[in-house]
Amino acid sequence: MSDGQAEVEKLGSGSSEDSGSQRAEIFDRPTGWRAYYYHPVAQISMLGLVCFVCPGMFNALSGLGGGGQVNAKDQANANASLSATFAFFGFFSGTVNNVIGPRRTLMLGTWGYSLYIAAFLAVNIHAGAGDFVVASGAILGVCAAFLWSAQGSLMMSYPTEAQKGMYIGIFWAIFNLGAVVGAAVAFALNFNNTVVGNGTYVGFLILTLIGVFLPLFMADPDKMVRTDGTRVNLVRHPSWKTEFLSLFIALKTDPWIVLLFPMFLASNYFYTWQFNDYNGALFTIRARGLNNFMYWTSQIFGSVFIGYFVLDQTKVRRRVRAFYGWVLVFLMIFVVHTWAYFYQKTYTRLGEAAQGAYKIDIYDSNYAAHVWLMIFYGFLDSMWQTYAYWLMGAMSNDPAKLAVFAGFCAYMNIFLSTWCLTVAGMIFAAPMVYIRVTDHTDIEDEVL
Repeated sequence: MSDGQAEVEKLGSGSSEDSGSQRAEIFDRPTGWRAYYYHPVAQISMLGLVCFVCPGMFNALSGLGGGGQVNAKDQANANASLSATFAFFGFFSGTVNNVIGPRRTLMLGTWGYSLYIAAFLAVNIHAGAGDFVVASGAILGVCAAFLWSAQGSLMMSYPTEAQKGMYIGIFWAIFNLGAVVGAAVAFALNFNNTVVGNGTYVGFLILTLIGVFLPLFMADPDKMVRTDGTRVNLVRHPSWKTEFLSLFIALKTDPWIVLLFPMFLASNYFYTWQFNDYNGALFTIRARGLNNFMYWTSQIFGSVFIGYFVLDQTKVRRRVRAFYGWVLVFLMIFVVHTWAYFYQKTYTRLGEAAQGAYKIDIYDSNYAAHVWLMIFYGFLDSMWQTYAYWLMGAMSNDPAKLAVFAGFCAYMNIFLSTWCLTVAGMIFAAPMVYIRVTDHTDIEDEVL
């Protein structure tokens, strides 16, 4: 047996014992002002604020379609490079989080958003800076993998088992409020414009730079006590070799996570059709801004609805709630995509790209029906994301293990593949819901 494997086994054994003692022992919660600062809701809210000003501004910009540009080519290429690096580094980001800690990992992940916004400002000033946008997209993919891995480990480990849906909903509401505010600002600043102005990009850039420093004000996870008096498992900081071995041990000991991989893939894939091939293709700049605002606002309500009113209903066993959530999201996929199908049939890539092509404006009679589809897409997205995080949270309460799990997270062709991927994601998740989700998380599920 290698030294690394021995260290992994020793680490896992020790953590299991610690978990057992922590579950048996109830700790006193802090008093005075510390009771508010170290309250899990306060820390989840601070985590949401980090994502408010970084991924939130990214979402506000992406929701405009083409990053607010008339020509969406650069943004589409940037998204391709972002997805590639995000997928690769996402596999290892949980390991980085467990070695350097979630606060450092959050800081490492935030600065990529500032670079990405700066690239669009550059291309708005110098039209030939498209390569900078693509490169910034690739760098952001690396940073985003780190940020979402740290975010997932904290968001899923701070609540008790009965609170996970509500806490995910709280985070998702604050996070998406960033996109709502950003979309509202972009809509107001560009109401009479045909292109997004520099002021919009500058404002987004300043907010993302603030987000780089916010993790410094967050509490260390090892000082956190849940509302039921149980302590959050200590975040381990082992060697890199041990953590890389733990990555594969996590897959070996809990292989059901693999069935959620298609769900993770679809969770980012459908944005291309929604933002570029629907919002960016059919609408004027100000209509795109209003659509963007409505989309992210609906996400707040969707996440709270499924998180609090469905997944956290303690009167119903957790396994039953898992199936309720699965059925609800599955039905929502077909309702929304059937609706969108009838719009998709009415336009093509060449037709919408033609000079002088008709674009729907907020004053047009057919605008209301089209914006309602964006609202329902926002509902679907937030319900999908909240359910995916809830499923991972149902598999463990250990931040280190959850960090590993979180790290694993052409018009008609894109539309149909988006539909198929979302349906396939739910179908692959169904066996995991049936077999792996139990009414309570056992002690042996707490550690790698």
